[in-house]
Amino acid sequence: MSLRRWLRMPLVLGAVVALVVGLGAGTAFAFFTSSGSGSGTATVGTVQSVTVVEASGTPTRKLYPGASGDLLVKLNNPNSYAVNIVSVTGNGTVKGSGGVGTCTTTGVTVATGTGFPIAVAPGNNVSVVVPNGVSMDTTSDSGCQGATFQIPVTITVHKG
Repeated sequence: MSLRRWLRMPLVLGAVVALVVGLGAGTAFAFFTSSGSGSGTATVGTVQSVTVVEASGTPTRKLYPGASGDLLVKLNNPNSYAVNIVSVTGNGTVKGSGGVGTCTTTGVTVATGTGFPIAVAPGNNVSVVVPNGVSMDTTSDSGCQGATFQIPVTITVHKG
C-alpha cells in the first residue's frame, strides 16, 4: 500500500462516518418533527324530554307525621339510552285522598332525598324509587291517615 493511500484512508473513513451520522440525525429529526392532518365526522342526536307520568310516596313504608319515606316516580324516557336523575324538587300542592277523613293539610313535601344519581332505563312507565324523597311534618290532619298522595315534582336528568 502506498503512503498516499494510507493517508487517504482516515479521510474516507471520516467521510463515511459523517455520512452515516448525518443520515441518522436527519431520520431522527424527521421522525420527531413530522406532522399530519385528517378529518373526522360525528353525529349528535336530539335529546328528548323525560316526562313524569306519576309520583306517589312510600312504596316501601307508610308516611306518618315527623317521618320521611321513599318517593316512587314513573317516568317516560323516550330516548334510546339511559338517563340519570340528578335532582327532584316539588312543583305544586300535594293532595291527599282516601284517608280516614278529610285530608286538607297534608304536611307532605318533597324532601332533598339521597342516592343521586338514579339511573332511568329507556322506555315508557319506568318506575324509579327516590330514597327518602318525601317527608310528612307534624301539621298533617289526622284525616290523612292511610291517604294516597299526589305529589307534583320536577326532575332534572342528565344523559347516563
